[in-house]
Amino acid sequence: MGLAEAMTEARKRGFDLVEVNPAANPPVCKILDFGKFKYNLEKKEKETRKNSSATKLKELNFHMNIDEHDYGVKMRHAEEFMWKGMKVKLQLKFRGREMMHQDIGMNLIRRMRADLSHIGVADTEPKLIGKSINLMLSPLPARKRVRKFSVDNDEAAEDEVSQDTAPATAPTEPAPALNGKK
Repeated sequence: MGLAEAMTEARKRGFDLVEVNPAANPPVCKILDFGKFKYNLEKKEKETRKNSSATKLKELNFHMNIDEHDYGVKMRHAEEFMWKGMKVKLQLKFRGREMMHQDIGMNLIRRMRADLSHIGVADTEPKLIGKSINLMLSPLPARKRVRKFSVDNDEAAEDEVSQDTAPATAPTEPAPALNGKK
């Protein structure tokens, strides 16, 4: 259909004539509401930006004399970030005379890399840069990721339900007296 004929048809229907593919010969046009078309394009672009979290980088800082509990918390955080598809940068910072014990710091970084190998892979070897050792971890593909330090929210909800339905057990022996008399 010709351009003038398409324009009159679009006006008659109360819509706009929108060029969809200008590279085609002849150019491809559609009769549609341009405002709605533009809104849908913006909505698709926003959705693709929202789902592209793999480009995000999370940074976890810690020191050489980290406590075991704090270590576990950091591992849970790193695992959660990589579970969501984000890259993680581990940075071990040395303070004062800790620089003399770089080998202990390297062993700690290698331990972290090994502990997170179920969910991510190191981009490079750990590097000493200034007064810190840095290590970048990228998440494995979604189907190969496994949780080790934390549980999924669905799994946690199932555990709570199973604990609520467990029968309560009554004590079989009387409680001991405080001063040794009955």
